[in-house]
Amino acid sequence: MSEAPRPAESRRSAQSVATRTVILAAAQRLMLERGYIPTSIAAIAAEAGVAVQTIYNSVGGKAELLSAVLDLSAAGPDAPGPAPESVARRYAEARTAGDVIRTLVDGIVTANERSAAVHRVIIQAAGVDADLEKLEIRRSTQRLHAYGSAASALRARRGLRSGLSDHEAAAAIWALGHPQAFRSLVTDLGWSGPAYRDWLVKSLQGALS
Repeated sequence: MSEAPRPAESRRSAQSVATRTVILAAAQRLMLERGYIPTSIAAIAAEAGVAVQTIYNSVGGKAELLSAVLDLSAAGPDAPGPAPESVARRYAEARTAGDVIRTLVDGIVTANERSAAVHRVIIQAAGVDADLEKLEIRRSTQRLHAYGSAASALRARRGLRSGLSDHEAAAAIWALGHPQAFRSLVTDLGWSGPAYRDWLVKSLQGALS
């Protein structure tokens, strides 16, 4: 049986989380306002009221900061836990393929709405910063792999059409739910949130079932 954390350790852990939260909030404010390239670690440290080294110790460099900001924005401040674990739990609780689709769409729509501005920062900087280009590729790959759990949940509930592999299903979800598709339809073309959600449901059903 593992020992319970000591009070001093619990306080240090809480302080570490609080410091990280302040740093990420400062990084998000400055990067959305100024862009990624013009925002320095020193400026983020000044905005957060911490030392520069504290940022490196708590989060990492600029690319790691932006990656963490993306996670925070996509999950939201009141997320019950890490996004993959929370989504996996909802898939496990789904009774039908329709429930899985609704859970999938809820997650895609919410994440895209919350993180659209951060994704814009990443795309703008990726063309001139090698670290951000690698970050964009890594996060895109992570989304593709994560959708494999949705494909598995659909297959378990007979929600995938015959001949469609889990890999193909995950790729279809990835393409339809991609942040760029959200930006093009909602931000650029002016679709409403309900119109985007309705299109995503119908498109996923048509591609997968």
